[in-house]
Amino acid sequence: MTSILLKSFTGLLACTLGLNLIGAFSPSQRFLPTAAQAQGFDEDINVRVYQQASPAVVAIDAGNNTGSGSIITPEGLVLTNAHVIGGASEVTVRLADGRQFSGQVVGYADENLDLAAVQIDGGDTVFPVISLANTTAQVGQQAFAIGSPFGLQGTFTVGIVSRIDSERGLIQTDAAINPGNSGGPLLNRNGELIGVNTSIFTTGENAGSIGIGFAIATPQIQPFITAVQNGTASTTASRQNQISRAPSPITIDGTAVRDRLDSNSNLLPDNSYFNVYTFEGQAGQRISIAMNSNQVDAYLLLYGPNQEYLGENDDIGDSRNARLEITLPTAGTYFVFANSYGASEQGQYELSISSIANDNNYLLSESGILSAQDNRLRDNSLYDEYFFNGQQGQNVTITLTSQDFDTYLLLIDNQGNKIAENDDQSQNNTDSTIRIDLPYTGEYRIIVNAYDQRGQGQYQMRVQ
Repeated sequence: MTSILLKSFTGLLACTLGLNLIGAFSPSQRFLPTAAQAQGFDEDINVRVYQQASPAVVAIDAGNNTGSGSIITPEGLVLTNAHVIGGASEVTVRLADGRQFSGQVVGYADENLDLAAVQIDGGDTVFPVISLANTTAQVGQQAFAIGSPFGLQGTFTVGIVSRIDSERGLIQTDAAINPGNSGGPLLNRNGELIGVNTSIFTTGENAGSIGIGFAIATPQIQPFITAVQNGTASTTASRQNQISRAPSPITIDGTAVRDRLDSNSNLLPDNSYFNVYTFEGQAGQRISIAMNSNQVDAYLLLYGPNQEYLGENDDIGDSRNARLEITLPTAGTYFVFANSYGASEQGQYELSISSIANDNNYLLSESGILSAQDNRLRDNSLYDEYFFNGQQGQNVTITLTSQDFDTYLLLIDNQGNKIAENDDQSQNNTDSTIRIDLPYTGEYRIIVNAYDQRGQGQYQMRVQ
């Protein structure tokens, strides 16, 4: 299986960074997007979104569980998370203006989608509504969350869409989402619902957000709403209750951790279990993370000290084990997610992190993965980027090899201009090589790219 997701983690995050505009590549016309400049959020937009949407955001009390929801029809149909309802048949719904109604649970999504619907018992009351967005969310756009974190109804937070897992239908955002936000809306700048907030990554039970939150995207939601309105949605809860298991420490070159995925683990919105581990790393340190199991289909993800997504792996060759090799970009605390590829998989596994000796024959040696979550060039092909320092007149050879996709290699100077590019080493070899005498002393950027929009998979890039 190819790598896929960010999976709807009760916690993860990725930063998608822009690049400077590269000069015109006349043979290939491959342009990189302009760098995204950090901009403060417009105060007028914040106020308008809150005033427009907040009247239709409700607090839900389901007895043992509490959360938030969005009214999506004038008759009082409320969209929320299944784990907020927790199997109840009747709940209390409190509007932003203080009015309180009882509500009947009228539908649950299947076990792989954390959604439920509540019909407010409002008689002839006409309720304020939040409209569902007609367009899909885009990485980098503004995102707004409204809910009842820690019981504080009407709390408003602002951020951006940090990452999109299109296969799982999930949006990752850095807008602060805390316990009690579950089931509430994630909104665009027009006050339209782009997702249902469903999970966060925290440091333990009753702890708050650390800037990593997830929402179920609107395209996943619409079929469920249609089923509810047609009367075909399930009225029986199949979603398991979520717990919050704190991260456990693991040491590079230390003893391997033996653990298991089961009902004592964290639960993702796709109903798969995961455990989180932290380790301390140093900039430039090269490591290998391995998750081995004969009971579950192992899945690994890695996030950095700034919550940036650094990589993922599902299967190694024909095995169901997972392994990530990476050079750490900075010093700090890293997060490893030990997960299963499929829903509800339970079983034991072993997790270890080991050092990889640096190869002195190379200025840079990187193993990586191009996946659907990576940045894209203007021709919509995927890319990763790396940096190295060189001396004027220094002769270097840059190679990019992959058994999974047709590679494309670009070398960029420190002003964002293309210096060299290569597609195929030869007519029958789709690996790429650039040989060049460096024109100046300083930093250079390497773009590891797929030749076409479909190209993704593992690769090895080296500078010698």
